[in-house]
Amino acid sequence: MDFNALDLNADLLRGIDDLGFTACTEVQEKTFAVSLKGRDVCVQSQTGTGKTAAFLITIFQRLLSEPDLKGKQTLIIVPTRELAVQIEEEAKALGQHLAFTIGSFYGGVGYATQEKLLKDGVDLMICTPGRLLDYLLCGKVNFKRMGFLVIDEADRLFDMGFLPDIRRILKKMPADTPRQTMLFSATLSPLVRNIASEYMRDAVEIVVSPQHMTVDTVTQELYHVGQAEKMSLLLGILKREKPRNTLIFTNMKSTAVEVAQRLEKNGLKCTYIMGDLPQSKRLKIIEGLKSGKIQYLVATNVAARGLHVDDLELVVNYDLPEDCEDYVHRIGRTARAGKTGKAITLACEQYVHALEAIESFTKMKIPVIWPEEDLYAVDKSAGMRFGSLRSGRGKTGGRERGKPKDHKPSYGKHAESNARQREHSLGSPRKQKRDKTVEHQPLPEKLEDRLEYYRRKYGENFKPRVLSNS
Repeated sequence: MDFNALDLNADLLRGIDDLGFTACTEVQEKTFAVSLKGRDVCVQSQTGTGKTAAFLITIFQRLLSEPDLKGKQTLIIVPTRELAVQIEEEAKALGQHLAFTIGSFYGGVGYATQEKLLKDGVDLMICTPGRLLDYLLCGKVNFKRMGFLVIDEADRLFDMGFLPDIRRILKKMPADTPRQTMLFSATLSPLVRNIASEYMRDAVEIVVSPQHMTVDTVTQELYHVGQAEKMSLLLGILKREKPRNTLIFTNMKSTAVEVAQRLEKNGLKCTYIMGDLPQSKRLKIIEGLKSGKIQYLVATNVAARGLHVDDLELVVNYDLPEDCEDYVHRIGRTARAGKTGKAITLACEQYVHALEAIESFTKMKIPVIWPEEDLYAVDKSAGMRFGSLRSGRGKTGGRERGKPKDHKPSYGKHAESNARQREHSLGSPRKQKRDKTVEHQPLPEKLEDRLEYYRRKYGENFKPRVLSNS
């Protein structure tokens, strides 16, 4: 469906045209059929499918076309500061010809600028739960004018432990004040559905089927590689691909620092981003990647969701993620809004146990590539030690925060088989915890010997597939 067929406000259409939007995506078309009539919606859709524009266009159109909604405010709740800033930017771009005041409210920065915006009056608020509750408790936000509520990335909010905060916020919404509520989530879990049934008015459930999810538009490759050879292979891949911009994911904050510093030692302009960095620095780094000033960015899962970079060419999983949903969200940073992209994963002996669950979750086998020996580049940082983040025990040394303390990877029905694979590959968790170091066996040089090594180690009959030079 073309946007011009929706009978939208002329100034809103100008903003849509300025952004180059012509035809609605599937999630937009299905959402508009219900939301423009004022109905509550509960939508399952991955990031990168156009869901942000779906709820923003709905809100702007109804505010402009329905006199009863004049003066009503909008509240959008998101899990991260980065996503809040991103939605603010898109809202301002879509509404550049409209007279709405838009602002984002999140922690990690001072209160003065945000409080001035509240005092002067804001029509559309994009908030993280913590900062919103701060303003609620001190009486600087009043929900009586709230005509629209959007809960974006609901599953991520709950995974990060924000469910109690979301319930507190929803309970403060006046029951006698009509509002339209729109909830968006990558999965409509029982918990998400419970929230919808409890706090939404006869919500219409909209599901974008899995075959339309991000992974189908991403060219995926997987390399089985020893831990000791990962940097050498990464350097060779980057030299071969020559990407304009690249996002490289690691599982540990200490690894992110080390990978970024090793890439710098090899002459690649690079930096890293993680949750412990000051918010101002994180925003500056993200802007640098978007503008092209930063070509290579190493990130923990803090960037796996909500980070949107136009035309991101390459995503590299330096570490295979241990949560299967994180894999989808990581590679979803590329191939957004119908575009194509590439994702390359390095599966070493430390994290290969997660591969089975990822392939079951995505319902596809990730193509395995067997590199020629000349793909392994000389690593100028070999033998050097980097960074102060070690052992995973310091303030910034462990795994990226964001999940509750007792969170376990959600492998679904494959959890039991995955646990057996983990035990086979790495030994029992108790024994692994006692070990101070993990010895990594170097891979054989000859391809035939490598294949035999993988057959013994992973119990799989690998068949080589070599990249052509064409």
